[in-house]
Parts: sequence; C-alpha cells; structure tokens
Amino acid sequence: MKLKQLPEDFRVEELTDVAPAAVGPFALYRLHKIGWTTPDALQVVARRWNLRWNQIGYGGLKDRHADTTQYLTIFHGPRRDLSHQRIEVTHLGQAHQSYSSRDIRANRFAVVLRSVQPEDEAGVLAAVEQVRRTGVPNYFDDQRFGSVTADGRFVARELVFGRFEEALKLALTAPYEFDRADEKREKQTLTQHWGDWPACKAKLAKGHARSLVTYLCDHPTHFKGAVARLRPELQGLYLSAYQSELWNRMLAKWLAANFPPGALGVIRQHRGEQPVPTDVPDPLADRWAKLVLPLPSPRLKPDPTADYLPHLDAVLAEEVLTLKQLKVPGLDKPFFSKGERAGCLRPDGMTADAADDDLNRGKRKITLRFDLPRGCYATMVVKRVTGRQD
Repeated sequence: MKLKQLPEDFRVEELTDVAPAAVGPFALYRLHKIGWTTPDALQVVARRWNLRWNQIGYGGLKDRHADTTQYLTIFHGPRRDLSHQRIEVTHLGQAHQSYSSRDIRANRFAVVLRSVQPEDEAGVLAAVEQVRRTGVPNYFDDQRFGSVTADGRFVARELVFGRFEEALKLALTAPYEFDRADEKREKQTLTQHWGDWPACKAKLAKGHARSLVTYLCDHPTHFKGAVARLRPELQGLYLSAYQSELWNRMLAKWLAANFPPGALGVIRQHRGEQPVPTDVPDPLADRWAKLVLPLPSPRLKPDPTADYLPHLDAVLAEEVLTLKQLKVPGLDKPFFSKGERAGCLRPDGMTADAADDDLNRGKRKITLRFDLPRGCYATMVVKRVTGRQD
C-alpha cells in the first residue's frame, strides 16, 4: 500500500468563514503549496516581499508532502500575487484583523491510498466503518515532533531543566531529515566550531544562526540570552513538541487504564506504539466520546478528583518534573500554553471510494474524504485505517 505516491494524493484545504473585504489594514491571501512546510513557504514570502515575521498571520501548519491550501494575512501587505517553485500566493482582498487559528472552521482532506492489494480492500473499508463507530485517539502525530532529535531529545526539556547551552546546541545543530544542503553545511560549521564564536561567525552566511553567534561573540557563555533571541516561532515549536509528547502519553495511559485489553489495538508512530480502541464497550461510550484532557502547563490547576490526574502525574514523574516546573527558568517567554484537547477524534462526513489504481497495474486505490477540526491530524486517521506508520 502506498501513501503520498503523488503529492496530489494527500490534499488538505483550510475551511474558513473569513471573507475578503474591500478595505482593511491587512491583505488577505490564499496560499497553495506543494512540497513545502508552512513556515518555510512563509519564509520565502517574507524574503520576496521584504516582510517582518510579525506582519504575517496564519492559522495552521500544513504538511510538506501534500497539496495544501490555506489562508494568511499580511499587515499592510502588497495587493498582488506571488509565484515561486510550487508556492502560489493569491491576493483575495483586505481584512480587518490578522488571520489566526481561530479563523479555521475545519480542514477538509482527500487522501488516496494506492497500490492496495485486491484482497486487502475489504479490510481497509471495514476499518473505515470501525473508525466511524469508535473514533480515533486524537494524538499529536509525527509532524509535531520534527524538532525532536533522532535519539529522542527535546529542546524544551533541556530548557525546562535550565540546560541552555545544550538546548541551543540541539536547536542549531541537530539534523533534520528535510534539511536543505545549505542548512546541512550551516549545522556542520556550528558543530565543528561550537564555542569558537568568531570562527563560526566568519564561516556562516547571513541569517538567524549567524545573528545568534554574533550575540555569543560578545557574550560567550550567555546561552540563556541566545535562547531568548531564537525566533519566536521556533521557541513555540520546541515547547509545543514537548507539551504534545506529555499529552500523548497521558492519553495513552488513560486508554490503557479504562479500556479492557481486548478492546485495544495499537497505532504506530515514529516515537513508538500507542493504544487505540478497536471496540468501545457500552459503559465507556459516553466517557470516551466526551473525553477532554488538559495540556500540561504550570498554569493548570487540576481538580483533585479528575480521572486524568493520576495519568498526568505518572507522566510527569517519568520526566522527574512537576507541573510548576514546566517553565523556562529565568525567562518570561517562551511559555507552555494553557488549554485542552479532545481525546476522541471523530472524522466528519467520512467516505471511502474504491477503484482501479491508474498508477499501479492490477492494484486498487481507495480515496478517503473527511473533515477534521483544526489541530487534528489526518495522518492519525490514515494510520488507524491502514495500520501503516508512514
């Protein structure tokens, strides 16, 4: 079975009620991209139009290996279009406020599973029906953890424990599977000359890493100050990844504690296997459908009787942390955001259509269509249906 044989096999479209206006201080755009992460695509836009990052408002992060459509605003942005290597930005009109995640009503997906063996088709379609009945655990998926090192280290965990040099080194030198050639060279330079900041500066091209090294040339051991100067979107990404890891493990413990073993299967993620319901016993149906778990944060004040609390405490104990310690010592920003997330994900309007595969002779293809709330991962639905990790 093949997923994303073509980028067009994984389509996602942001659904919003924001409509273009004739006037307003923000220019509203539609962004269509293939083969780019959202931050990378927006960096291209910022460079081409000479923008500051804080001028740009967008709602969500869309997959690199996909055909995606989303929306953004630019404060006092140009009223024109932009085209660059499978990035298309179309000016739609004006808006009265910056676009953000609150403006996303849902995300609409069309996912084509290719090279399905004819004898496996019935099993995939049966799994779709099972998902309609049981839902899917609303885990954060692998895309959330792109900043995690190959050996499982989180930049944010180093920050929480006050290990600022190690956190900065991970942020600037850890390899990423999608690094471009110039990014690999930059990381190699930083690794080879770490601590010799003048040598680093001399070898680095202008950019964010070089600006941090320039700061370290004047403040050679002030790594907390360098961390504070990381781009805000990167700071947020690092903390979100670690917070999401803790939340996923809390949900996994809740499932293992509440579902009988015979009603649980597993779903595979790069960071390990996670339990998923294959059947929902009647006494659990309402609790599972309405399950909401908080994001671990020092601002969380849990009800002592909450049924999630033992599982949250167990996860934090594994990390040798408490809720109050989930902060970056000595810095007001970045911080772990307060919020909550539904535990059970039910795709809306889910359909599955099977046909002969036009790219793989003798095989079948299955097209899945469904809507998900913002912040939920279509790849979790696909993994649940197919049993695949990627």
